[in-house]
Amino acid sequence: MTTSAQMSEEEVLRVELEVLRREHRDLDEAIGALQERNTSDMLTLKRLKKQKLALKDKIARIEDRLTPDIIA
Repeated sequence: MTTSAQMSEEEVLRVELEVLRREHRDLDEAIGALQERNTSDMLTLKRLKKQKLALKDKIARIEDRLTPDIIA
């Protein structure tokens, strides 16, 4: 039994999911801002896109853990 001071695993995952989604949005905005500037650093852009993709994968894994398996 959990106390009010303890969070369930699902609650922890939901908080982590929101943090990752926010980071993903922030990276998306940073990438967009860099692309608008013609003097953007291609190496930095590539690194940011790679980070964004890694976040997307983490988000998908957490969403899979939160979504119950439905057997058809």
